[in-house]
Amino acid sequence: MSQHIRYEIQDRVATITIDRPEKKNAMTWTMLDAFYEAVAKAGGDEGVWVVILTGSGGAFCAGTDLADLQATPEERRSRGSRGGHPWPLLGCPKPVIGAIDGAAVGMGAELTSQCDVRIATPRARFAWNFVHRGLVPDMGAGSWLLPRLIGLQPALRLLYSGDFLPAADALEIGYVSRVVEPNDLPNAARQEAQRFLQGSPFSVRRIKELVYRGLDRSLEEHMEHHRKALQECFHSQDHAEGVASFLEKRAPRFTGR
Repeated sequence: MSQHIRYEIQDRVATITIDRPEKKNAMTWTMLDAFYEAVAKAGGDEGVWVVILTGSGGAFCAGTDLADLQATPEERRSRGSRGGHPWPLLGCPKPVIGAIDGAAVGMGAELTSQCDVRIATPRARFAWNFVHRGLVPDMGAGSWLLPRLIGLQPALRLLYSGDFLPAADALEIGYVSRVVEPNDLPNAARQEAQRFLQGSPFSVRRIKELVYRGLDRSLEEHMEHHRKALQECFHSQDHAEGVASFLEKRAPRFTGR
């Protein structure tokens, strides 16, 4: 992995930190490669149940490093192309918490949209400023996910203008779930992770897939996949443990199987 993408695991929580504070954590294509690797590593590790994504030095991510934009379109397309899910954080089968301090601009804003839950500080602000660079949202999240998260009109106002969305406004429209002081952000993210660690990771994986895939499925298709997931749960060790722990009046000991 790149020196600018840190990956740490503690108590079943993987923390991925974009760590290039001298550039406000702006992404190069090399960093993006390492970021995809880190997300894939967390997604494939049975010892990881929750992922936290954050930035260092009082910034989340200032977007793509403009120096990288000087490459030809063909070079950028080949360097930035990925297989599998178009959005790695949505494709990750674990809950992803965005812990956002400072600016999340361009690709940085796109990454926050891919998080399942977002916690911000008062100095966090979000901007899909692609119109200022003659672009559309570069990962496609702003044009597909953002309207589903905050509604069509608010999303289009942000996309057409490229204006910043301050943390207080993001909280008001439901884009972030909490706003906490910068020093409290790591603990707030860990507290949220602890809430998710109480449930069955076997269930959580299937819930995440059902919810996101359900956004573009018909009701009939959704229910077909829902019934399949429910049957898988019925035959899982986690379901048996969940029932046993309830009857025995104790905390469950889930394994994700």
